[in-house]
Amino acid sequence: MAAVKEGDGWAVGSLDALGEGPGFRKVRAALGVTAFGVNGVVVPAGYVPRAHVHDEQQELYFVHRGRVEMRFGDGAVEVLKEGGLARVDPSTPRTFRALGDEEAVLLVVGGKEGYVGRDARVVELPPD
Repeated sequence: MAAVKEGDGWAVGSLDALGEGPGFRKVRAALGVTAFGVNGVVVPAGYVPRAHVHDEQQELYFVHRGRVEMRFGDGAVEVLKEGGLARVDPSTPRTFRALGDEEAVLLVVGGKEGYVGRDARVVELPPD
């Protein structure tokens, strides 16, 4: 699959196609997301990024693969396994690390004042 495939009002891709090895995968830029920030992060076993805070954006961490230990500014430590979620407010210090001998893969979404409410409508798609 190419890194990103686009159509009229949509884009699809995969984290694997957006880069190799450890580090950030710039999902927002690659897929043209404009309503919020979003990155994939491939975390090597044992690597601990610097703790950080944000000025404005709240973040949501989703563990796609592996197990992750999240550390927060109040001293709390939480272990998240695959499917685990963590919401972190902008000014809350946070860091994370992959547990075990394998890398972890996270999806991190950030934004400010982004909830719109229930604005969905049912529509018909063209037949297959």
